[in-house]
Amino acid sequence: MLERDKEYDIHLRTLSSNARHSNFNADPASDPALLISVKKLYLLCQTEQSEDLIARVYPHLNRIFQRALASISQSQTSNGLLLLAILQFFLDFGEIVLHDADPSLRAFFRSCLSREFADYVVAEATLDFLHANKKKLLTSFPSTLPQYFPLLLKLIAWNGEKLEKAFLRIFPGLISPGSFLPLSPSIVDLPILVVALEKVERGSGSLIGSGIASIQKSTAPEMLLALMDEAYTGSVGDGGADSESEDSNTMASGDPLFIEILKDENDGLAERHWTSPGMMNTTLQAATSSPHSDRLKQALKIAPRLLDVYFAIALHDVNNSLLCALIPLLMARNSVLFPDKIFCYEVQKRFLEFMLAAFHRNPDFIALLKKPIVDKLGEAYDSPAKMELALQLCWAIGENGGGGVAHKDAARELFESLELLLYENLSASRLGLRESAFGSSSSTTLTKSSHSRLLSFVVTAIAKLATYHPDLLPRARVSLAKVARSRISDARVWQRARDYLGLMNEPAICLSVLGPSRPSSGHMLCPGVVNWSEGGTKMVAHIPFYILGEQEGPPFHDFSMSDILPRERKG
Repeated sequence: MLERDKEYDIHLRTLSSNARHSNFNADPASDPALLISVKKLYLLCQTEQSEDLIARVYPHLNRIFQRALASISQSQTSNGLLLLAILQFFLDFGEIVLHDADPSLRAFFRSCLSREFADYVVAEATLDFLHANKKKLLTSFPSTLPQYFPLLLKLIAWNGEKLEKAFLRIFPGLISPGSFLPLSPSIVDLPILVVALEKVERGSGSLIGSGIASIQKSTAPEMLLALMDEAYTGSVGDGGADSESEDSNTMASGDPLFIEILKDENDGLAERHWTSPGMMNTTLQAATSSPHSDRLKQALKIAPRLLDVYFAIALHDVNNSLLCALIPLLMARNSVLFPDKIFCYEVQKRFLEFMLAAFHRNPDFIALLKKPIVDKLGEAYDSPAKMELALQLCWAIGENGGGGVAHKDAARELFESLELLLYENLSASRLGLRESAFGSSSSTTLTKSSHSRLLSFVVTAIAKLATYHPDLLPRARVSLAKVARSRISDARVWQRARDYLGLMNEPAICLSVLGPSRPSSGHMLCPGVVNWSEGGTKMVAHIPFYILGEQEGPPFHDFSMSDILPRERKG
């Protein structure tokens, strides 16, 4: 006991000495013994659970915390570990000493972590601290992590795969109703964040100790202005003879997109400055003007993995209103990505899979998002990425009946858009426009393949939509007949249209094959599925014979229900 009390007195004197008002301007983190004393006293308080002991330690820690925050801008040493140790005391014993830890947490993020995120030791300790206190943070301070997710993304952007496992442990805590939508573009823009941070580092030196968040208020943000000079003009700085480097020159003002990417706090805005095509192109060109660094290569791999977790949480926990609002954002960003082929493929694949899953979960989304869907169908020829998005949207429209039986008006408008897309593809003039849009002669094969795929998807969507909404059947027959008679170069397309026309003459078979993908009111059949347990009462005509083989005319043999129904063995 005597040795413990002696040790306690030594550590308490260390705190008292550093907490004196006369030493307020000194840097408390410069004393290496202080962090040891804080940790020792915390463990002693945790072991003893003595309110008197906690009350004696708290005033010193509170003063040291405030002194450390005040000295950060002039400090030559890291304050992160010291502040985290004191924050742990505040979180565990705040109720005893009546200390609200929320302002202290926010002060740590704004004053310390914003300057020390590039320090691997501080970044790792911060993630460990957040994970250890995850339950308490989510219950007592639920808005803290969602508010500072842009700053926390800098930890993984700068420190890469070394911190990926630790980051993923706290990543779900970043998602809340207020951060769900703006978090999506931030994840997608992780590689651009890396590029921006590297540009800042080349222009101003080490990122440790520099307040990037204050760049909007800076009178001379050389590192960011040089980046935007390159983006807008294609030149570096003034281009004069006394220009030293691309990162040391300035221009009149900074770019709002890069400033927003470098921000530390979530402002709740889901859309960034990607609305201007000129700004989009120059920004992406500036982001890829130099070879990929190891840090950037890691970010290109990490971002798709973060999207996997994000979309899994979205489908499991997020309400339908936010899911519906997210889909147009994904449509807009599907073709506006960091221009790396593998990265674009991985991100676009996840976008499309999520959208189809969301439409399957709630078909009403298709009717609610009718306008953006129609717009994207009209952009199918602008790029391969937009073509693939249009294909998947066509599939979703047909698969989910244009939103369901309760949305007949929306289904009719979507049907008309599909008709227009179909007729445009059948016209010779559209073929010429498409070839010029895709450019070089090497893309001719791609053009023909895309043309055939698009027609196949549109034809199928029209047939499925008309099966779901019988009032559209007459128009669907006209459209499919035009395709069947066109004899376009790809025989698979007009043969498919002819098959669908044949199916429509047999409503029972058509409903079984092209009907809704899951039972719903008024449509209790699933496509291509026969409930054999009801074979005794089900009509033979309900069985889609044509799927037994690509045979024309009547079935190739006399079919009997006893041939396919399981027989009970008599024992």
